[in-house]
Amino acid sequence: MNLDDEICYCYHVPMRKLINYAKRVKPQRHSQMTECLGAGTGCGWCIPFLVKIATDPDAFAESELSAEEYAAQRTVYRSTGAEKNTFKASEA
Repeated sequence: MNLDDEICYCYHVPMRKLINYAKRVKPQRHSQMTECLGAGTGCGWCIPFLVKIATDPDAFAESELSAEEYAAQRTVYRSTGAEKNTFKASEA
C-alpha cells in the first residue's frame, strides 16, 4: 500500500496520517488511534490495521497488501454482515 492510500474509508484517513499520529502520540491504548480524524469509529473494518499501526508504525508502512486488495477485503467484510471489529478484543 502507498502512504497516501486510505486505511479508514468511512472518514477517508490515509495511512500517512495514521502512521505519523502513532509516531507522535505513541498511544498507550490502541483505541487512542480513533483520535486521529475519527479513524475506526465507522464500520470497524480498519480497526485491526489501526492496532498494527499503533503497535509498530514503521512495520505497517511496509505492508505488501495492495490498495485494491485492501478495498476488496473491506467489501467482503461489509457484505457478510459479520460482527463489527472492535478495539476491545485487542486490548483485553
